Amino acid sequence: MGLGSLASRAMRPTASRLLSSQNPRPFFSFHRAVSTTPELQNADQSAAAAQPEPAADLPSRTPLGGARVHFPNPEDAIEVFVDGYPVKIPKGFTVLQACEVAGVDIPRFCYHSRLSIAGNCRMCLVEVEKSPKPVASCAMPAMPGMKIKTDTPIAKKAREGVMEFLLMNHPLDCPICDQGGECDLQDQSMAFGSDRGRFTEVKRAVVDKNLGPLVKTVMTRCIQCTRCVRFATEVAGVQDLGMLGRGSGEEIGTYVEKLMTSELSGNVIDICPVGALTSKPFAFKARNWELKGTETIDVTDAVGSNIRIDSRGPEVLRIVPRLNEDINEEWISDKTRFCYDGLKRQRLNDPMIRGADGRFQPVSWRDALAVVAEMAHQVKPEEIVGIAGQLSDAESMMALKDFLNKMGSNNVWCEGNGSNRDADLRSGYIMNSSIAGLEKADAFLLVGTQPRVEAAIVNARIRKTVQATHAKVGYIGPAADFNYDHEHLGTGPQTLQEIAERRHPFSSVLSNAKNPAIIIGAGVFERKDKDAIFSAVETIAKYAEVVRPDWNGVNVLLLKAAQAAALDLGLVPESENSIESAKFVYLMGADDVNLEKVPSDAFVVYQGHHGDRGVYRANVILPAAAFSEKEGTYVNTEGCSQQTVPAVPTVGDARDDWKIIRALSEVAGVRLPYDTLGAIRSRIKTVAPNILQIDEREPATFSFSIKPESKQKLDSTPFGTVVENFYMTDSITRASKIMAQCSSVLLKK
Repeated sequence: MGLGSLASRAMRPTASRLLSSQNPRPFFSFHRAVSTTPELQNADQSAAAAQPEPAADLPSRTPLGGARVHFPNPEDAIEVFVDGYPVKIPKGFTVLQACEVAGVDIPRFCYHSRLSIAGNCRMCLVEVEKSPKPVASCAMPAMPGMKIKTDTPIAKKAREGVMEFLLMNHPLDCPICDQGGECDLQDQSMAFGSDRGRFTEVKRAVVDKNLGPLVKTVMTRCIQCTRCVRFATEVAGVQDLGMLGRGSGEEIGTYVEKLMTSELSGNVIDICPVGALTSKPFAFKARNWELKGTETIDVTDAVGSNIRIDSRGPEVLRIVPRLNEDINEEWISDKTRFCYDGLKRQRLNDPMIRGADGRFQPVSWRDALAVVAEMAHQVKPEEIVGIAGQLSDAESMMALKDFLNKMGSNNVWCEGNGSNRDADLRSGYIMNSSIAGLEKADAFLLVGTQPRVEAAIVNARIRKTVQATHAKVGYIGPAADFNYDHEHLGTGPQTLQEIAERRHPFSSVLSNAKNPAIIIGAGVFERKDKDAIFSAVETIAKYAEVVRPDWNGVNVLLLKAAQAAALDLGLVPESENSIESAKFVYLMGADDVNLEKVPSDAFVVYQGHHGDRGVYRANVILPAAAFSEKEGTYVNTEGCSQQTVPAVPTVGDARDDWKIIRALSEVAGVRLPYDTLGAIRSRIKTVAPNILQIDEREPATFSFSIKPESKQKLDSTPFGTVVENFYMTDSITRASKIMAQCSSVLLKK
């Protein structure tokens, strides 16, 4: 026996006598039990008697969060026992996943279901029968017949010890930490930690890193779970973050002083279990228990990411993602997350009419609508044009189309769709394979699209597929920055023609693929030779068997939230050049239309929520509600209908878009036959019933096989860049101060 053991045995009684005596300041104490429960002090002896075997006829437990377990092959199912309860799980599940299926919540910091397994926080320790010591459940594969014990004194003591080590260098920042109230470390310290700590030395400190205008860092709080490193590498596809140093000098950072440049960087805020990475724009604005959460959807692109808007009073304070496996999983782009400050800047509050001096004068709704109705009756029906903006909901577009039809005009369309778009076949403008279905593809051909800036969440899904299955990606378009392996085939339609004629090497890749996918960018809609491009894609689809009864890989990646619903509702103009001969132009939130084509003597009405580009040409301004202030239906790029929910009250005297048009129709003497949202949706049901199937994706019934052949010839003009600035694409993002900072800092060359 060593001298140290003898000394400790000799001194323990002395220490206990000293502690129990009246002396308030003992000289030393070598033994101090942290645990407040006596059985944890003798964990080994009480482990055997801790859990009696339950009866064999116990009912099965419900998985955590009501999750459903999918068995790819029922024959591979194995049975394990969690705390005595039998649980059937698929082969390959870890012990932690088996516990979740059994309804047992295992504490964890480093484990995340969408990231690779690191196994470095050791918080998920459980006891496994015949194992000499507790095992990390996140990294241990479950074996048939394995007996897992999650609630024994040994497992509890192990977690308590791990938590004590994690808190050793963690600062007591909770009162000033933005993560307070929604912090995993707080919650698990309360549930699984000790009631005191034994560390009395000086805590270490770490210098904060500058990751850019979006993510605030307090790296002293970091517990080195490496979630952010794995997210950046595996999901975002940027090698910006890494682990530096070793031992107590270990810290997360960038290898060289640089900013985090990913379009998904804000997601590290959500996955960080402590307050090391928090939102810089949201810093010190509010506590999470002060906020009202409203579950709605995003409209800054055509993906329709599911989000929760957190507001306090009339102000939106932050936007965070909601889980939707079919669309955005649990990620959202930085534009979606941080554009919210644009909702309170440059807003239109009151109806206004431009006076003789060129200045706008606020007027009442009655006066504004009377002027618009009077001017609409002074022009010929064919000279009336209506353009729906990219943030318009289906209800307002239906009302706009009905109003113009009653005025005798059918020149109405949505910006981004082009003035000569064909809406006959739905398969020609939606993502037929669905966003989640892209994971089944094993070869991609991207035609005139850059998903990374056009739809960051779809790009993340493509990257996930490429990483998992090593799918080949061919790209036709201008030089672009991709975050996965790809082959740049060419810049123009000539390359597409070569693939269609099987003269290009990539045609054999598509022919040999089991599930090839072709993704066409919505920028093609604005080209003169769009029919020829679609015809070439159809030729490729035929010989590569891209369209089959069990797979439709011909996809169109839309840019704007309103595009799919506009085409579903038939917002297609009669004349290509209608805007050049227009005398009355009704812009419903349309800011990206080329207004230079509008005649100088035309009367322009701008109905929208921001003082953006369309306002400068307008004669009358009608203030409308933004997506966070109204209930509206949107159809995303895969054809799934979703609804926004009002989170905050409208600004000033603004009204919903469809209500403004409904009131205008009455003043103009062509009253529309609906007064409520329910009535207008009944009208939509007669035109496009699929729009009312909320949260369901209606696949296209017919494919291009019934489409007549195009005689158009391909143009030699190369494909252009559709999105010049990822952070500023609509009136809300252009009004956002945060997006302006991102543009100036992150897009600097």
